[in-house]
Amino acid sequence: MDIAILGFRFYKGLNIKSLCENASSIFSLNVSFTNGVLDVGLAYDSIRGQYNSTLLLNLLKQSKIKSYASKIIGLTDLDLFVPILTYVFGEAELNGQAAVVSSHRLHNEFYGLPKDDSLLQNRILKEIMHELGHTLGLIHCSDNKCVMHSSTYVEDIDLKDNSLCESCKKLI
Repeated sequence: MDIAILGFRFYKGLNIKSLCENASSIFSLNVSFTNGVLDVGLAYDSIRGQYNSTLLLNLLKQSKIKSYASKIIGLTDLDLFVPILTYVFGEAELNGQAAVVSSHRLHNEFYGLPKDDSLLQNRILKEIMHELGHTLGLIHCSDNKCVMHSSTYVEDIDLKDNSLCESCKKLI
């Protein structure tokens, strides 16, 4: 199975090679990266000043990258939301083709803290793994160390590992 990470309007300071290698090793899948362009204006909500992640998922599924990859993960720095929540770090289709991950609220600077690219890289990896897990059929896990544990706050992401617990590994 080939997984494509499509970067659009994303933070350029990331170590993309490392993200792909780590994602590949955790799920034993072929993960590659490509730069892309999406008409994100279609997902922008001017009242909220954010982007609707569900609409971005639909745009990702319509992208040309879909022709060579089984799963598409959009990586962006846009501030995402779903209508029932103030914000989301990402969203995925359960057992679906597409997921989107945003680094917008994963930057330390967003919270008035010093820049830490290593921590940002780790947070993004965990969110990519989490959303990819959803596309592979995994739901939220009760093990707070498992990458599939739900994260409401950025601190929740920091507390969990970047890998699956034994129970979730068995489900893949």
